[in-house]
Amino acid sequence: MAAMKPRTGDGPLEVTKEGRGYVMRVPLEGGGRLVVELNADEAKDLGAKLLALFA
Repeated sequence: MAAMKPRTGDGPLEVTKEGRGYVMRVPLEGGGRLVVELNADEAKDLGAKLLALFA
């Protein structure tokens, strides 16, 4: 299929809502992506901890 492209580690961090959860795709050094699925409570907790870290 001409529209299909291989996924590489290049690109931005992505977070999408899929079903009842959230899927976060983090580019990794050297290529590839780390894919993490979170529920709403885990996503809120992660957001709060990141904001506290950079505040």
